[in-house]
Amino acid sequence: MNETIDPINRMRAITISREYGSGGGEIASRLAKRLGWRLIDHAIIERTAFEMGTSQEEAEAHDEYTEGRVSRVLNSMLYLYPASMVSTPPEAFLSDEDYRSTVNKIVRVAAARGHVVIVGRASQVILAQLRDVLHVRIIAPFEKRVAYVMQREGVDHHAAESRIHTKDHDRARHLQVEYQQKPEDAHLYDLVLNTSLLDLESAVEIICFTLQQKAKGLATKTGELGPAKGVSRYPDQPGDFRPVTHRFEE
Repeated sequence: MNETIDPINRMRAITISREYGSGGGEIASRLAKRLGWRLIDHAIIERTAFEMGTSQEEAEAHDEYTEGRVSRVLNSMLYLYPASMVSTPPEAFLSDEDYRSTVNKIVRVAAARGHVVIVGRASQVILAQLRDVLHVRIIAPFEKRVAYVMQREGVDHHAAESRIHTKDHDRARHLQVEYQQKPEDAHLYDLVLNTSLLDLESAVEIICFTLQQKAKGLATKTGELGPAKGVSRYPDQPGDFRPVTHRFEE
């Protein structure tokens, strides 16, 4: 097997977090196509809302739904995780956190099935402890994102700005309220890409390279990874080194 593809196939998933209008969704789509992996994106919301017989907005707001609707939602997701759902009765999801629990389970089992690119849905938090998952964040300056939204969605400047503000706020609030995390926290990701100068295909190339590098590291103990690996001690004290002579007190 190709030396590049073989280590990549040891990875089970890539999560894509993105600022609205940064091109993250398009990058995820191209990435999934390049790798031949399944794309799990906003279709989760749309499909869940459809099966619940409610609007997409209501689904995103974690509306309550009946046992019959829960059954239909879970049944519609069997193509993602046919085996694991057999032992999960619909009653297990009947609570105020029904919607979040359902999406969380979709994310976890989709990753367990392997070879998926997951867009959003707090997947960078849900799958944070899995070493064989690559976490990526796509960002861009605000005006670049405005231009992207205007081009892609055919709206004027004001509408694009408003949409970006709303989507960014909603996503940040969701992650903060439900998972006590902030999407801009760089430590949630293996890679943060700024598409202000980076075209989308180059972003895909960089992600594939990083995926390969993380895959190669799976055979190494976690404690042996990091910037200290393979480097020796400085021959002299760093030029900006100075001993601590006193403490600052509050």
